[in-house]
Amino acid sequence: MRGGRGQEKAITGNRQTSWAFADAYGAELVETAESEALRWASERAREAGLRSVSPGTGAALRMLAATAEAKSVAEIGTGTGVSGIHLLHGMRADGVLTTVDIEPERQQFAREAFRAAGFAGNRARFIPGRALDVLPRLADGGYDLVFCDGDRTECLDYLGESLRLLRPGGLICFAGVFADGRTIDSAAQPAEVLRLRELLRTVRESTALVPSLLPVGDGLLCAVKRGE
Repeated sequence: MRGGRGQEKAITGNRQTSWAFADAYGAELVETAESEALRWASERAREAGLRSVSPGTGAALRMLAATAEAKSVAEIGTGTGVSGIHLLHGMRADGVLTTVDIEPERQQFAREAFRAAGFAGNRARFIPGRALDVLPRLADGGYDLVFCDGDRTECLDYLGESLRLLRPGGLICFAGVFADGRTIDSAAQPAEVLRLRELLRTVRESTALVPSLLPVGDGLLCAVKRGE
């Protein structure tokens, strides 16, 4: 028996409260120096009109990088360094983050944020340029994790490149796949949302991947590359 409209509102409210709690829980996991660096980087992102990953998404990225014992991570979309701080925190102490962004000015903000968070300069390699021009130059099978937070219309191309870059057992993660709820909205949607729907379907049906969709932030699609 289906519940009434009041019950549906209660369920929706409970879910929103739970998501807010997950983000607050993620925010409490960072140490003081990192918290200040994350706050500064988030402010730079807002000023630039960018959306940073939520604390809950950041906590998930940390955990996944630590689970993979990641030494080499590729990031598509440096932004102002918020996601990079989370990834670096989860990676091995000798790990290197290779981060790509079309805007060098944003990468300069990320450099400052990484330094403020306590990471040595050799922990990150910044490559300016369009992701689909840069990724083909990176080594086959050379990465433990690839995090994608770039142009949503190119997400399927990122998937193809990531499968080449990842070692067997490596992880790929896509941020923002809910697109503020538009991904499941039956109304007409822009091209970027249609591409996200195609990405979700492709990852789900791929025999090369073991996927999961995490309801943190604006949705985090994750998948493990099967062993060969």
